[in-house]
Amino acid sequence: MTTNPPLPPIEIQPRDLSPYRRGNTGIDYVHRFESGKPGPHVLVNALTHGNEFCGMVAATHLLDTGVRPQIGTLTVSFANVGAYESFHPERPFDSRQLVHNLNRIWSAAQLDGPEDSPELKRARELRPVVAAADHILDIHSTSQDVSPFWVYPQFDRNAAAALAIGRPAVHLVMPRGLGSGTPVIQHGAHGTDGHHGVALVAECGQHFKRRTGELAIEVALDFLAHFGLVDPRPQAAAPQRRFQLMQTWVIRTPEFRFTRPLIGFETFAEGELVATDGADEIRALCDDCTVLMPARLPIVGREGVYLARPIA
Repeated sequence: MTTNPPLPPIEIQPRDLSPYRRGNTGIDYVHRFESGKPGPHVLVNALTHGNEFCGMVAATHLLDTGVRPQIGTLTVSFANVGAYESFHPERPFDSRQLVHNLNRIWSAAQLDGPEDSPELKRARELRPVVAAADHILDIHSTSQDVSPFWVYPQFDRNAAAALAIGRPAVHLVMPRGLGSGTPVIQHGAHGTDGHHGVALVAECGQHFKRRTGELAIEVALDFLAHFGLVDPRPQAAAPQRRFQLMQTWVIRTPEFRFTRPLIGFETFAEGELVATDGADEIRALCDDCTVLMPARLPIVGREGVYLARPIA
């Protein structure tokens, strides 16, 4: 029997987003500002998952403080507001999604397919917003209180931007995608080698920590500064650590269990047992095999763990 882990303190409280609904693009919760000067189109996307409040903090900060692009175009969007509005403090992890994971359905097969859900409907609404952006920052957070980190497809353009921005100082690089669906940052041309645009996820810390929201604001401003939309900012100087995603394990049975309690960034020797999933064994694929994003609770069909290896 699985025991529910204790609930963390909720240091970031959800706020009413209805004043941001109207926007100015004809799409709810999407705000676009054009400088009138040549430059890139940058999208800052929040609330891909409804309980990842740091994106809401960053997006409302940009809008409330009147951040405007000095060159190019800035778009700020709130994605899964429906899930966000389902939040209940006694079940804070349940508002991640209503039906589908909004960050796994960005393939043409799903967006053009016959299936429907609140998330698919919203992704179809946001599809032209994502496609129009040269560069995308998708702001996320983690269920466990671990070091913040970037996640991005293994394209030189993504690595160069993340390294130049400098924070977070940890990188999870995906050579073959997530292995569990298509995320926002790999939609359309952003998932191709020949595209010019940068697309990054920033995992800014534990969902409900105040400092996670504070970091999300800093990363959003750093991202905009990197592309020249706002004034330059001091560059973070922390040593960078990079990992390559080797395997994403999607939970198959309610009996999924780790061999020991994990929160993320623990290491295993090659062949060491990390978890079991019914009759299946999940074993480390290399020495110093590093666990990221271990599931807080086993939910069939959702990701159980990422296995990664350190890279230079």
